[in-house]
Amino acid sequence: MNRMTNKRVRRARRKQGIRKEIFGMPDRPRLSVFRSLNHVYAQVIDDLTGKTLVSASTRDKGFAADGGKSAEATAVGKLVATRAKEKGVSKVVFDRNGYLYHGRIKALADGAREAGLQF
Repeated sequence: MNRMTNKRVRRARRKQGIRKEIFGMPDRPRLSVFRSLNHVYAQVIDDLTGKTLVSASTRDKGFAADGGKSAEATAVGKLVATRAKEKGVSKVVFDRNGYLYHGRIKALADGAREAGLQF
């Protein structure tokens, strides 16, 4: 296996372990995070119905954030939190999706907490 395949396999294994424990209910949905090389995506999901309640990403129309990728992740966290609050969601379960809790993932979580989401 080459290095990138190894990396993907390790992340998939971490993701399985996390998702075994986390389940989004209607009163406390799951805040799932995905990061690509250039963008960050976040969505609030109700796992009982399988519906995405709210989503936000750096690719949204009108999205603008000054600074680097971490600043963009913080802005996405704030954006998804404000959209969730509009839908009546104040508490979520954080799903880091197999990524280590640092860098952009931590910045997104901190931004969501600043905007009022509890997790």
